[in-house]
Amino acid sequence: MTDASAPTPNAERLAEEILTGMRSALEILAVEVGVRRGLYEALAAHGPMAPRELSKTAGIHARYAREWLEQQAVAGILTASGPAASAPDNDGYDRRFSLPAEHRRVLLDRDDPCYMAAGPQFIASIAETLPEVLEAFGTGGGVPYEHYGRGTREGIAGLNRPMFQPETLRSWVAALPDVHRRLTHDSGARALDLGCGLGWSTIALARAFPTARLTGIDLDAASVEQARRNADEAGLGDRIAFVHTDAAGAGLDGAVDLVTVFEALHDMADPVGALASVRRLLAPSGAVLIADEKVSEDFTAPGPDVDRLNYAFSVLHCLPATRAEGAKVEAGTVLRPATVRAYAHEAGYSSAEILPVAHDLWRFYRLSP
Repeated sequence: MTDASAPTPNAERLAEEILTGMRSALEILAVEVGVRRGLYEALAAHGPMAPRELSKTAGIHARYAREWLEQQAVAGILTASGPAASAPDNDGYDRRFSLPAEHRRVLLDRDDPCYMAAGPQFIASIAETLPEVLEAFGTGGGVPYEHYGRGTREGIAGLNRPMFQPETLRSWVAALPDVHRRLTHDSGARALDLGCGLGWSTIALARAFPTARLTGIDLDAASVEQARRNADEAGLGDRIAFVHTDAAGAGLDGAVDLVTVFEALHDMADPVGALASVRRLLAPSGAVLIADEKVSEDFTAPGPDVDRLNYAFSVLHCLPATRAEGAKVEAGTVLRPATVRAYAHEAGYSSAEILPVAHDLWRFYRLSP
């Protein structure tokens, strides 16, 4: 449907929006330069720095240091102090630049709820893969997930990691009170984290429910490798098993009390098959907890910001990656509640209910066998 209240098309408005988007895109890539070259870390460690000081500390050319520092200050990310541009003999190298403490939370603290430095990494990896996406548009093929590379793998994980904290995961599972009780009190309780990526959600579940046994599975070999390293570094390698397979190949001995699928259902080439496979693994009173995009229940144009964001990801990443797997179903990133319910019904579940879990970007579902 089309929103009857939508503004009348206007060339100047669209041109202005594209120009604003260009500025934002360029600034995002400049943030990625700062992240990759360790420039924010240098500023946080050493305090206010002039361009030549940053050049020496971070191992970059002084002229690039000056231009990047000035750009970051003009964008409002850094603060600047020192001689004005009109001062006599000013060459721009005496000005000093600082990274405000609040901005360090966004750019450096990977567990802070405000952390976003992984986002530019993700965007840059999508830009690097654009030629393959263009080719797929012509052939109808896809772009394998692994072709998006480390930037996408770590970018997605880095964006989601701040919310994958034990207390947060515990609150999400609390929306399934019966399952929460078993994971809390039953020493034999088991949970399966489907589409676990780099393992941060699995690790948080293990910390949230110390007596439960966890298995994380993912189709991406590099992700599973890194997940194992992350679990070992967290001291949880003996409680979590990570398996490079799909839902059908989990090979678990015994029933599972909880299956979690965090922002992964829309990426599956055969979501109905995956849900059917994990249903057969569930204990009689087990459940599947799904979190996926909180998009509008119906198509609207123009659409809200969350829909715009997810459609853009879908065009450039999620749909091409899914098509590369010979998809039976091609949901794209915009996964609406009616679609989730249809998948659940076809996979043999008795119910699929939306849970009252507050989240800005995700909608939560319980699937019961």
